[in-house]
Amino acid sequence: MKQIKIDLGKLLLRVGVGGLMLFHGIFKMMHGYQGIRDLLIAKGLPELLWIGAFVGEVIGALCVLLGIFTRISALTIAIVMVFSIYLKFGMGGFELGKSGAPLVELNLLYLFSALAIFFVGGGRYALYKRETGLMA
Repeated sequence: MKQIKIDLGKLLLRVGVGGLMLFHGIFKMMHGYQGIRDLLIAKGLPELLWIGAFVGEVIGALCVLLGIFTRISALTIAIVMVFSIYLKFGMGGFELGKSGAPLVELNLLYLFSALAIFFVGGGRYALYKRETGLMA
């Protein structure tokens, strides 16, 4: 019974992170990636890195949601969140907003949740499971 609860918790975490991150990816697919490209250029980074947003927010989100290559997909989302914090906010994002929380609150929630998935894996209810390595 205890393992079922743990696996259900992993499933809920995957659905939350993967499912909600997918909305961000779909929005960008519909409206374009020019905003990300502009931020990358402004920070002196290669414009081609915009592809990381697609990989993390669409492919990575779908994989986390479904439990396919869960750990590496979650790590991809975490990396995208680090870039999003740097590109959009910089260190100024850690200032407190009107609600009393840091401006980067949502980004940090995705970042730490994705890292949690990376460390705990996809659980029993993942479509692809591998007993060893980074795939489970």
